[in-house]
Amino acid sequence: MEPKYPQVNVKMVGQDGNAFAIIGRVSRALRRAHIPQVEVKAFLLECHFGNYDHLLQTVMKWVDVDGTHEVDADGDSGSK
Repeated sequence: MEPKYPQVNVKMVGQDGNAFAIIGRVSRALRRAHIPQVEVKAFLLECHFGNYDHLLQTVMKWVDVDGTHEVDADGDSGSK
């Protein structure tokens, strides 16, 4: 499934796996990509409605994790 913001790539492998560190890393990436604040808040809210597995699924639903989706110059994306 294509993430909501495939142009936002967040490195997860080799990074701190603490839930708060993950949430911080993704929310910073969303802000750097100029995603509207209302969307960042929606991401944060969704992250807090479940366990750790739900958090990881939410991250993958919202952003590209470790380059699993490629965005070309036209903004089109496709799986690698």
